[in-house]
This record gives sequence, C-alpha cells and structure tokens, in this order.
Amino acid sequence: MLPTLQTLIKDVSLENMPLKWQTFDLVQFSKFKTLHEFQVQGLENAMKVLWLYYKESGNRKENFYQCYQRIGADEKYDYQINKKKDSNLVKYFLDYEKEYPVVNNNITFAQFVNRMSFWMATGSGKTLLIVKLTEILSRLISENELPSGEVLFLTHRDDLVEQFKTHVEEFNKYETNTKIRLRNLREYENVKRNRELFDKSINTVYYYRSDLLSDEQKEKLVSFKHYDNDGKWYILLDEAHKGDRDESRRQAIYSILSRNGFLFNFSATFTDPRDYLTCAFDFNLSKFTQDGYGKHICVFKREVSGFKNIDDFAHLEKQKIVLKTFILLTYINCCFKKIREQSCETSEMYHKPLLLTLVNSVNIKDSDLKLFFNELESVANNELHSAVFEEAKKELILDLTKDNQYEFEDTIVVVNLEILKKITYKDILQNVFNSSHAGKIEALIIPGNRNEIVFKLQTSDRPFALIKIGDITGWLQFELNGYEIIEKYENESIFNQINKSDSEINILMGSRSFYEGWDSNRPNVILFVNIGIGKDSKKFVLQTIGRGVRVEPIKQNKRRLLNLMYNGVIERNGYLEIEQYVATIESLYIFGTNSKNLVEIISTLKDEDQSKNVGDEFKVNRLVENRSLLIPIYQQSERSLAETESTHKYPISYVDYQLVCNYLNHIQDKVALVKYGCTPDVLFKTKDSMVFKDDYYRFNDSKVLNEPEVILRRIFDYFSLKEQKLKRFKNLEEEIVHFRKIRFSGSDQKCQELIEKIKQIRSTPEIKEQLKKIDIKDDEGKEQYYQQRTLFEDAGSFHLDSQEVKIQYLANHYYLPTVISEREKIDYLNHIINVGSETKFIEKLNNYVSKSPNNFEKYDWWMFSKLDETLDEVFIPYYNPKINRLAKFNPDFIFWLLRKNEYNLVFVDPKSPKYVEYEHKVDGYKRIFENDNSTIEYTKDKICIRVHLCLITEKPDVISKEFRKYWFNFKDFTKFIEDIGT
Repeated sequence: MLPTLQTLIKDVSLENMPLKWQTFDLVQFSKFKTLHEFQVQGLENAMKVLWLYYKESGNRKENFYQCYQRIGADEKYDYQINKKKDSNLVKYFLDYEKEYPVVNNNITFAQFVNRMSFWMATGSGKTLLIVKLTEILSRLISENELPSGEVLFLTHRDDLVEQFKTHVEEFNKYETNTKIRLRNLREYENVKRNRELFDKSINTVYYYRSDLLSDEQKEKLVSFKHYDNDGKWYILLDEAHKGDRDESRRQAIYSILSRNGFLFNFSATFTDPRDYLTCAFDFNLSKFTQDGYGKHICVFKREVSGFKNIDDFAHLEKQKIVLKTFILLTYINCCFKKIREQSCETSEMYHKPLLLTLVNSVNIKDSDLKLFFNELESVANNELHSAVFEEAKKELILDLTKDNQYEFEDTIVVVNLEILKKITYKDILQNVFNSSHAGKIEALIIPGNRNEIVFKLQTSDRPFALIKIGDITGWLQFELNGYEIIEKYENESIFNQINKSDSEINILMGSRSFYEGWDSNRPNVILFVNIGIGKDSKKFVLQTIGRGVRVEPIKQNKRRLLNLMYNGVIERNGYLEIEQYVATIESLYIFGTNSKNLVEIISTLKDEDQSKNVGDEFKVNRLVENRSLLIPIYQQSERSLAETESTHKYPISYVDYQLVCNYLNHIQDKVALVKYGCTPDVLFKTKDSMVFKDDYYRFNDSKVLNEPEVILRRIFDYFSLKEQKLKRFKNLEEEIVHFRKIRFSGSDQKCQELIEKIKQIRSTPEIKEQLKKIDIKDDEGKEQYYQQRTLFEDAGSFHLDSQEVKIQYLANHYYLPTVISEREKIDYLNHIINVGSETKFIEKLNNYVSKSPNNFEKYDWWMFSKLDETLDEVFIPYYNPKINRLAKFNPDFIFWLLRKNEYNLVFVDPKSPKYVEYEHKVDGYKRIFENDNSTIEYTKDKICIRVHLCLITEKPDVISKEFRKYWFNFKDFTKFIEDIGT
C-alpha cells in the first residue's frame, strides 16, 4: 500500500491542540445544512496536518520531510528537471533558486511538503468542506495560530467559481461571528492597501480561475508574480488540473505562490504519486460507495462494438445497444413508480431515472451523437428489425444476472426479473418517449439558447430528450435538416430545470463539455459512445461516474435507504414495503461501446482500491441460529434540549462560565435573539442554566477560551439540539457487517495463503471431531494425530512484511474466525482487532472462558461481537462537545446473555480514560438506559431486557467517583463478568 499523510496524523489528537483550535463548529454549515461525518473528518484531518506542520518553528519543511521519510518517502518523489524539455518549468523554479535548489537535475520533495490533498469522490460535497476550511484558516491566521498570509481559492471554470460564491453566501447568512468576504484576485493590491478600513471580524478570501494564472498579464490572464506576497498564500485548489493543457506549469505556479504558506488540493482523480503521498483525507469513490453515500455501480462487461462502425452491417448491433439502455431505463422507472405507489413514508422518495449518453464527437460527419440519435429515431418510429427487441432484452437479462457484481462491494447485482421480463415496446414508449404511440421526432429550440435542443414525438405533447452541446448551429443546419423545428419555449434553459421533480426529460445527450459542474441524483444509466482510453479519458470516465452516483432517497438524506433505516430515519416496515425495488433505483448502470474503454472504466475504478476483499471467508457463527441478538434502535425526539431535563452536561471552564454570564447579562434579549438566531425557549433555557449551573455544566478549568461570544453561540447551539431516544429493540440483521468488508493488500499468493489460514481456523469444530475419531494406539495413528494437531495449531498466525496477525476461533463470537493484531498499524488488513486495549481484552476473555467454572456458564446462552465504528450501525447516542453535536458512541464490543427470561445486553469498551471524553459517552448511556442511576428494565415478548455499559482500563484510579461504577480493571477481569446482570 502507498504511504500517505493520513497515516502520519493517525495518532494526532484534536484534544491535545491549543484551545483556539478546539472552538470551531465543524458540523453546521448553514441554517438548514450540516456536514456529514466524513466531511467533518476531512476538516479534522486538515487541522491535524496544519498543527503538526506549524507546531514548531525552524526549518518546517525539512522537519516534516523527515516525518515522510519514516513512512517510506524517498527520492522517487523528487521533481526531475529536464532543462531542455521543461524549459518553462525550469525557468519558474530558477527564479526562486533559494527556495527550490536544483541538485543533480532534481528538486527534492522536501521543498513541496507544505501541501495536503483530499481524495474525495465527485458528489461528496468538496465545496462545503472548502468553505469551512477557509473559515478555519482565516480565523487561525487572524488569531496568530498560523503564520500571516492570504487565502486564495482556485478552480478551473467560471460556473464553479459561481458555485463557490453561492455556498459562501449561504454560509455568511448563518454565521454571525465570522464572515467571509470574497474578492477577485485582481483586487489584491487595492484590498491590501485599504485593509485597515475593513471590519476585523470579516475574513477576506480571494478567488480566481486556476487556468488563468500565468507568467504574463493580459485581459483575463494574470501574472502570478504580480501577486507573489512573498509566497505566503494558503491556496485551496478545486480540481485545478481540469481544463489545463499545461498542467505541470500551473502546478509549479501554485507551489511557488504557496512556498511560504500551504497548498490544499481537492480532487476526485489523482494521477501524480505526490498527491497520493500527501493525501490527508481519503474518501474516494470506492469508500463513498461502500459507506452507503452513493449508488451501487454496475459496469456491463459485454463487448458492444456496434458504434465503432458506420456500415449497414453494424446497424442491428447499434439498435440492440440503444434498446438495451431503453429497456433498462424503463425497468428502473417501473421500480421507481412502484416505490412512489407503495411507500407509506413519503410520496417524494427518490428521483426520476435518467439515461445519460456521452459521446466523443458531436459536429463532424457521422458523429457519435448522430449515430446514437439515428437509432433513437428508429426506435421512436418503431422501425425495429424483426426479433431485435426480444434479443436485446434477453442479452440484458443475461448481462445483469450472469456473474455480475457491483463494483467495490463484492455483492451480486440485484434484479427483479418479474418486472424486467414483462417489459414491452409499448412500455418503452410510455417511460422513455412520454407517448402512447410511435411517431416522428420534432425538435424544439429555445430563443437565444445556442446550447440546447429539446425533442418530442409528434404523437405526444411532452418532450422526452435533450441535447446539451457547445453550439447547436451545426446540428440545426445539417443533422436536423428536414425535421420540424419549433421555437416555442420560453427563454430559459431546460438543462437547468432537469433536476426538478416535474422534469419530462428522460434522455440527456452531450459530450465532455457539460459533464462537470452538474449536480444531479437522476442518472441511473450511462452510455459512453466511443470514449477513448488514456489519461484524459480516465479522468473523464471517473468524473462522469462520480456525477451519476449521487443518491437521495429522502430529501436532505444522502445515504442509501438501508443505512437510513438503521439510523432510524425510516421505519423498518416502510423499508420492507419497497425493499424489492430499492436496489434498482439505487444503482448506476454503465455501458460502453468500446471494449478497451470498458476495461479502462473497470481498471479506473479498481485503481482506487487495489486491495482484495476476503470478507466472504468470514461466516456468521452457526450458534447464532434461533438466537435473538437484540440491538437498540433510536429515533429523534421532537423536543430540543431546551425543552427537556437532559443528563448531558456542557463542558466549560469556570472562568469562561463567568465571562458568558456577564456577557449574557450585558446584552438585551432582543439582541441575543437577532444576533445568534436562537429561539426564545433556547435563550430562556440558557439564562436558567446560568443560575442552576451545576445541573447543566461540567467545569474543567484546564481549558480556558476567553471567548464569551463564541462560547455563547455554542451553548445556544447545544440547547437547540434534538435528542435521540430509545424507540425499540430489534433483532440483529445487517447492522454488524465490518467482517464482510475486510480487505487484504498484498500479492495474490499471500492472499491465497491468508484465505487458507482463515478456512482452517474456521473449521475448528470439524478438525476437533476428526481428532477424536483417530485411533492413536498404533504408530501410524499417532503420526496422523500429531500431524493434524500441528496443522491446526500452526494455522493460527499469518505474517506479511514483518507484521503478524493471529487468526482465532472464538466459539461464542458472532462471526468466525476473528483476526487479531498485536500491532496497531497493520498495512495489509483493515477492519480487524488491532488496538492494544481490544487485543488485551480478547486475550483476557479467551483465557477466562477456557477454564471451568466461569460466570458465563450460568447463562442459557451467550454471544458477543466486535464492533467497527466506521461500518457497523450499533451505537449509543451521546453529546460530543468537540463538534457540539449529538454523535454515535461506538463501543468496541457488544455481549448478549440470556438466563431464563432475563436478557442482558452489554456494551464493552476497553480504553484508557485519558484518550476519550468518556464522561459524555457515559452521560449518553445514562440518559437512555438508566433512571436515577438504576438500570431501566424493558419488556419484549415476556423477556426482561437490561442494557449495561462496562468500560475497562488499566488505571481506574484516575476515574472520578461519579463514573467509577462504569469502569473495571484489567487486573480484576472477573469483576467485569460478575457484575453483568447485577
């Protein structure tokens, strides 16, 4: 696996940073918009890198480079300079020879370590993260936590600049203490000259087109030397390599401008190994999809070469390809309609499906777009070859059902054959062409719009398709000669309306000119027509797929519906009503008309994650059958903390508490309501809390902020939170899945070795049964016995590159076997037990249950499981002061124990108390599962259920008396087990 910056900051803790780094609200973006957990993680990682880089003075670059060397960075990351070939590039760096010395035609990577990259899937909300990061940078600079400098945002298109402006405007409407003032880079000198006139609470952020930075000054081009600022720029690049024919030269300019500042690079596609190395946050398309934030991805492998040829012989093949896309779109639309009809949750679930056809050529003779349009026309007119419709449907069914898996997920593509097989030509007319009868196509053009052509059938009054290209003049003059062309639409863009729920457009056709800068949930089918291979095509394909993976089952909820059910957003019964249709509308199906391009598409996706899934080798324990493994399900309360008697306590120093008291008493209620946008009940609750302080605050004088306005805003936000409450207990289904996502990074040979080890340990019961049957009276029997026993014992470990893991059979564990590492950083396996405290807990538990008698024997049955905070949906809601929001407390283990009609559900978290803010997590547990410090008893099917929390440490003496009953000592391990159920 490639080393990354993300591994360098793994052990950096936000809690150990200076106090001013801990006052940011990393979740709320605007009044109605919050950041996802992964976006918050991206911001946290950025802050960790900045703190690590700037925490010491001196030669920061050299010191940071030494950190990179410890994770394997070497001379291959240096910049090689060819003075003849790279004359322009060399010219730039030679002008700054002091900062970029050339030695043996190399500039060492040490001179470029003041940078970090964010590998984020298209559709993952990079712009929101960038805006929040500009706020963080500006505030840290103004408070002298970072060296002085200017913040500059760069992107490669005007519409993306406008998108950034829109998000900043939205942010400013919500934020009252810190506002972002945007300025065009050309205004730099004027702004700098008049800086003292500006409000100090307003942070200036510059913006410009990244591809317009040059070494000369023209109408739009700007010379970077005019804005050098001694290299003290904090530059945020959004896909800055896009649209850039001279990428290396631009990248040199970005580095020079930020040579004494810092460079942030956001992209969905990386090709430079230095971008991988400096990756501070990895949430690429693979992770985006696996975590349920995007559609499943199905890439068709069949060779479909019809569009390569323009002869008559290829006409049938072309028609078959187009029919497949139309049949599939119709099938998806049928599933969409079933969801809208049957769902009791909302009549506005999901999106209307869309076919996106992207072509390589538009305005040449026999262009790809014209070839596709010809076949579209023949289908519309019902000019189909005999039996071609049924052939296309059969091939489509075969492609969907025979050995076809979703990319990244290692699961079979889900198909509702009952619906798909019944689709007829008439269904295509209704669902694709918005018509009941076949007919000729007529074109509609929009006054003053030279980029769009709308199409409809003469047998219908509703349009069905849209071409969006750079200039429609050629098409109107040559390709549509003889068609009826109507100029009847109002002067507005149909493309800009395509995401609306009432849009009639089912097919969107175009080229590379429009695929970026377009946000939509609608694409479910993508057809690439003659898109080539190579570096540029690789970026294009990946970006386009990224544009199609967005999914939003319910407004403002951008994860797949199963995840929303697990999080209590949708009722289980509501999900089951439409479950058979969900996978279809939540999938993106990709066709390519070029076999090499199909390989390129697949390899492009696979390149992002070269590890191999070994999750199928882990099996759910057979003892789970007929067992009721209960987990809690929560729902959001209608009432805020201001309306409840919450057990959460807000952490604050006594000094800050007095400052906030005085400040709140100083300002009038109307001022507080207007300035902070809080509700009257939140204001009155806050004032009440200042009087009864011990009921609402946990005082910690080690953290004094001296920022009463910032703290008051956070307290208002705190009391505005909606709590989560227990809804019910349900049987475990797919809430523990991390073992299915275990991936191995290494050679195929070592992967096969690992799989064999896993299988051997998984078959422990069978091996033991075989050993019992061997007759060891004679020498041959003894030899056979000892060979098998040795095989079994030796199968318990696996190592790669001096990193060893143990593979263990834990009879009462939810899945078998378990993988345990003595070291916390194992490069070749993920989602295993590799934290020291967890490993120690398993060791203690294993030793305990291996001896009889033990306390587990008093139960009718018991099971337990490791939990993974990144993938599993078993948690306890709690207030996290770091983000000033409710968060998920994900304990490391869960136990289920049944004795007669007494059911104990136990969360176990072995941790050192100094590394976690355990008080708030315990508060979250107490609020839901305790009443007056006594465990609440719940009843389900005549079973009495109690939920317990056990925290285990080596140093329980540091625990305050208020929380001591929840903590147990590793040295007295039996006490933890004895106290369960008491």
